[in-house]
Amino acid sequence: MITFRTEVGLPKVARQLSYRRNALMIGSCFTENIGNYLQKNCFPVLTNPCGILYNPASMAECTDFLVREKQFTAADLFYANGLWNNFYFHSRFSHPDKETALAGMNDSVAAAARQLRSASHLFLTFGTSWVYREKEGNKIVGNCHKLPANRFIRERLSVEAMSVQWIELLNRLFILNPELNVVFTISPIRHLKDGSYENQVSKSALFLLVDQLLSHFGNGKVTYFPSYELVMDELRDYRFYASDMLHLSETATAFVQEKFNDVFLDSESKEISFTVGKLVKSLSHKPFQAESSAYQDLLSKLKEEASKIEANYPFVDLKNLRIDIIQKRGF
Repeated sequence: MITFRTEVGLPKVARQLSYRRNALMIGSCFTENIGNYLQKNCFPVLTNPCGILYNPASMAECTDFLVREKQFTAADLFYANGLWNNFYFHSRFSHPDKETALAGMNDSVAAAARQLRSASHLFLTFGTSWVYREKEGNKIVGNCHKLPANRFIRERLSVEAMSVQWIELLNRLFILNPELNVVFTISPIRHLKDGSYENQVSKSALFLLVDQLLSHFGNGKVTYFPSYELVMDELRDYRFYASDMLHLSETATAFVQEKFNDVFLDSESKEISFTVGKLVKSLSHKPFQAESSAYQDLLSKLKEEASKIEANYPFVDLKNLRIDIIQKRGF
């Protein structure tokens, strides 16, 4: 049999995602792509409580916040470029008003801390092992917030340092939530601003880190999903990239999402997701005339469909979808 592509084997997991169980995702923008899909289809998934993070040290820091249920204070913020910021949070949490910024960070961490304690899965997507360390505080930052480059030292994390940090953290996570399953992925998005060679070395360190964690725990509690290999080996073509030739196209993202669903969604969740997805797709259509009777009738039908789904599957939360319908009906 002749084949024209390398097929990547997918892992078998002891436990799958479900509408009946919470999940949490932390990591790079690739995490956001998968997480947004699940959230759009009303899975009980929470994504990136500290915003997009790329390196394992910052992701560990964010996860530690959730374990400790950390409360941030005004002393944890700094003012720059007209905004109040925190080095551990993405700039989407920054705000001109200090109290607003602080509330957003604390609310996000508190919600994710609750989610973590009842989650069936924690997905962690590493993007790079290159980090920026602030000179004054000697701490690795998750976001530089456009501060001058001379305030930071750029360095690459060693496999040993990352491994020690994550082994300790995972042990605490499994004590906190004995039912938790941790899934590691490595982002297929290349960090070419680091340099082509440097990107390869960086990704290699991440693979070695994950391998050490899999070997250390080796009990089915820690799994690896091959998102990197699916893109590099199965797709392996620039037509699957966006115009910047770094990020993935919609087609490539959808391909990896399908593979993800094959591994992690149980049969019930696939059936519900298909039904919810059709409703979401219908709701996403932009009408020529929002006030027309035809469009209003469509929204009424979608509301009825949502009610049927909730009646058949009372554990599915369609609250956000219902809000969207109400807002559209109000045009």
